[in-house]
Amino acid sequence: MSNRSGQHDLGKLVLRLALGMLILLHGIAKLKHGVGPIQGMLQAQGLPAFLAYGAYVGEVLAPLLVIAGFHARLGAAVIAINMVFAVALAHLGQLQQLNDTGGWAIELQAMFLAGAITVALIGPGRFSVNQR
Repeated sequence: MSNRSGQHDLGKLVLRLALGMLILLHGIAKLKHGVGPIQGMLQAQGLPAFLAYGAYVGEVLAPLLVIAGFHARLGAAVIAINMVFAVALAHLGQLQQLNDTGGWAIELQAMFLAGAITVALIGPGRFSVNQR
């Protein structure tokens, strides 16, 4: 393995671990407290409440796949879809807002979305269960 290849794989690992662990924390909160608030947001938009259970897939199962590097592209794609739903349901009104320090009001959600799209595009790297 060349040094450059090793650096790329290490970078992919760091990205996967950061994205997966940070999203998983949201999933753990959902496991502890349920998805009731999401059900309410879905119903307010005329969507069925059972779709809220998709948060468990997008915030528990998918991050675990990304962390392990086991079908990480699929896991990252699911996280990206989850983030699109999160922005559409909870943060749509903030798209054009800045926060008190001048940053974008949804910069965290945008970073999660961009990170997930990146992992979906570049794959998990050599330091993964799938090793590609």
